Amino acid sequence: MTTNPPPYSAPVASGVQKAVLVHLEFPATDYAADRAEFLELARSAGAEAVAVIGGRRDRPDAGLYAGSGKVEEIAAAVKAGGVELAIFNHDLSPSQERNLEKRLQCRVLDRAGLILDIFARRARSHEGKLQVELAQLQHLATRLVRGWTHLERQKGGIGLRGPGETQLEVDRRLVRGKIATLKRHLEEVRARRAQNRQARVRSEIPTVSLVGYTNAGKSTLFNALTGDDSFASNLLFATLDTTVRKVALPSGETAVLADTVGFIRDLPHDLIAAFRATLEESREADLLLHVIDAADAERVARIGQVEAVLREIGAFDVPRLEVYNKIDLRPGETPRVERDEDGRPVRVFISARTGEGLDLLRGAVAARLYPDLVQEEILLPPSAARLRAQLFALQAVRAESVEEDGAMRLTVRLPYSRLARMCREAGVALPERGAGPAEPAGLSAAAAPLPLAGNAR
Repeated sequence: MTTNPPPYSAPVASGVQKAVLVHLEFPATDYAADRAEFLELARSAGAEAVAVIGGRRDRPDAGLYAGSGKVEEIAAAVKAGGVELAIFNHDLSPSQERNLEKRLQCRVLDRAGLILDIFARRARSHEGKLQVELAQLQHLATRLVRGWTHLERQKGGIGLRGPGETQLEVDRRLVRGKIATLKRHLEEVRARRAQNRQARVRSEIPTVSLVGYTNAGKSTLFNALTGDDSFASNLLFATLDTTVRKVALPSGETAVLADTVGFIRDLPHDLIAAFRATLEESREADLLLHVIDAADAERVARIGQVEAVLREIGAFDVPRLEVYNKIDLRPGETPRVERDEDGRPVRVFISARTGEGLDLLRGAVAARLYPDLVQEEILLPPSAARLRAQLFALQAVRAESVEEDGAMRLTVRLPYSRLARMCREAGVALPERGAGPAEPAGLSAAAAPLPLAGNAR
């Protein structure tokens, strides 16, 4: 009597690994765009495609996802290429993955597993590694049956008598324990982030979070605005670890800018859950900069996919400013700001790589964060030296002169609400508000709207 061999399991190479890529077309999908993105994902994971196999189906096969004939074609490509890995650009069920490995006699990776592998490669910080490990374990927990069926102990028989718990149950229990431990560690990270946010709230420093589809240029923009040297590359998911830096605005104010993980179509739910602490930087931000690749032919679809993720993580209602990046790749495109009917900036066209339009972006951010910014002249009595020191510490004083009686006449640039509160707490009279908000430097009038604009909020 013979039994089926356990599924093939090949070691994962640390460098470039040859693989057969599989991308099937289904109704209501953009085959060409999804295929191009799949190739980029595979490249980012370090895979070298020896063959890319396509096909068309109305619906996935319940047992193999692809039809039996297509699976034979994939098996032939695997054998001909001498590869040990087949990557599907689709989410496979545990049983489909197991069945495919038996038929192909190689390791099978689905879309979620591929993205998880890229995340594991990119994670650098302790927090990032914790989040990736949690996502991997949550993904693995549904696939533990693979390779363990030959170790069942509850069947009885010679050599199989022993503890009432099967090896599979032991393994599941160990994974559940590890998941619980990682969640506790990440809750501690979440608590620390919450404390940091509270400290910024107390100091009245607003937070701006970069969001967008992966490879839209968020890290390049982050470095250009902050002078930082965070890793930026033409790879999907080049940034995993959230980086936070201060950025100076033309209004004289300061904001905190956070660079976050990029979004993608069908982002695995395990990743969204694991990266909750990181994604909260977006949900709790005062303003989101939605970075869009202006040279991407699929930019409209990408905008919708990013907004779907924002809705899923509870950040859809956070105010947004759309930033169309990479205008240097669009001949004739120029830096500019587009406004809504209230004069509020809603879109900025820039190139983070060349620096074109960065001053416009800083001005637009200032206008969105400080809509009541004013420049006022106030008269402080000699007893208000503490208020004077506070205004200088905020770099809000534009000019100062001293009266004959020792009073200090200051020209101050601040949000009116903040200036009024500081004067009220110091017992100093504040003149009536001036003609209106001061316009931050570098903010130009809007040009005619372009068809590539999305739904800025």
